[in-house]
Amino acid sequence: MRVLVQRSLASSVTVEGTCIGAINKGIVALIGFTEGDTIEDIEYCIHKLINLRIFEDKNGVMNESILDQKGSVLSISQFTLYASTEKGNRPSYSRALPASDAEPLYELWNQKLSQYIQVEKGQFGADMKVTITNDGPVTILIESRKKHD
Repeated sequence: MRVLVQRSLASSVTVEGTCIGAINKGIVALIGFTEGDTIEDIEYCIHKLINLRIFEDKNGVMNESILDQKGSVLSISQFTLYASTEKGNRPSYSRALPASDAEPLYELWNQKLSQYIQVEKGQFGADMKVTITNDGPVTILIESRKKHD
């Protein structure tokens, strides 16, 4: 499982011209799943995401989490996080979990994450237009396979 985290001042997701999710200060989380991902991977990534100290404290030091800031998360499914560009110029997505298996994991991710923080979400499998005002910019990759490092 991969979660690309972007600290955001304001972000939104639109499907067919309609805004279906928007946040002010918070995190945009782009989520991708691969073969073998489990509920343990989801829980690991949620724990990392909500506790990442990527927000500035009163002294201007990145020392606070999204929970400290009482921010929100915009959650977007993103199978292209598992793109392979090793051969040729056309990315291969063979490492991305098929939609039929990834969608239930994405919904479980959102359900579990919303137990801790306000979550707005995109529409799985839709052609989404995502507007992100990346603050910093701060962009961090969380990988559940790295949890034993």
